[in-house]
Amino acid sequence: MAASKCNVTRLTEALSRQLLDSVDSVLFDCDGVIWRGDQAIPGASEVINSLKKNGKRVFFVTNNSTKTRQMYADKLGKLGFDASADEVFGTAYCSAVYLKNVCKLDGKVYLIGSNAMRQELEDVGIRPVGVGPDPISGGQKDWANVPLDNEVRAVLVGFDEHFSYMKLNRALQYLCYPDCQFVGTNTDTRLPLEGGKAVPGTGCLLKAVETAAQRQAQVVGKPSSFMFECVASQFGLDPERCLMVGDRLDTDIMLGSNCGLKTLLTLTGVSTVAEAEANQKSECPQRQKMVPDYYIESIADILPALQA
Repeated sequence: MAASKCNVTRLTEALSRQLLDSVDSVLFDCDGVIWRGDQAIPGASEVINSLKKNGKRVFFVTNNSTKTRQMYADKLGKLGFDASADEVFGTAYCSAVYLKNVCKLDGKVYLIGSNAMRQELEDVGIRPVGVGPDPISGGQKDWANVPLDNEVRAVLVGFDEHFSYMKLNRALQYLCYPDCQFVGTNTDTRLPLEGGKAVPGTGCLLKAVETAAQRQAQVVGKPSSFMFECVASQFGLDPERCLMVGDRLDTDIMLGSNCGLKTLLTLTGVSTVAEAEANQKSECPQRQKMVPDYYIESIADILPALQA
């Protein structure tokens, strides 16, 4: 996004109508935008359902790799959203698509990740190994010569509650082979929780593997343009007619900037207007990409424009 365009503008009802008239498709991040934890943001389901009734296409784009598309669709349904699994693009699904269609993977994948990731890989015909605990045994010589599956052709790193030294070591041993492909779901370092708490995110695990292997992963999730391309290729989207709505400047808004989408920051999650304005004043091109076209307190605030 060029510096001259970097105006952080509050989205009024009149501007909401103009913005919605200028787009055919709206991409929403999930946590902090349409829900927090297991609670829907008040008014969010009405917004999503009204957008669809008004002929807009709606998609859900999340860096969370712990759920399948169907698991997300089930959660959306329970919270009152009109949504189907094929509208959900999480990193578990998108990384499986990436390995199959971009990497043209011919072989197994060593997976540091969840059962949801295993399921999405299997659904596209890729055989994962490594899910679950990998307890440590022996000493350093044993670790350096740990048994490997000679059919593994890629290492994929997502969120894994069983991440351990042995998993890190096993990934390193596979990645010593230069032909072994290396993919990560996302680089989010912290997962914010209610009350200002946080836990380590996938980015911490991925950075550990990158450091051990002395290699950089191909990252699938936001702000990588592949996340949008995954949606656009399946549904024929025109980037200029798309709006990205998110609560994080470094993932959601940067994705929009990277792909030429209109961007809307909602303040029900992580990032603040002050951070956006600081990026706006920065001379750094990367920070300029983290400036939304518009901001809004909550996505519920666009409901009047939809009902007008």
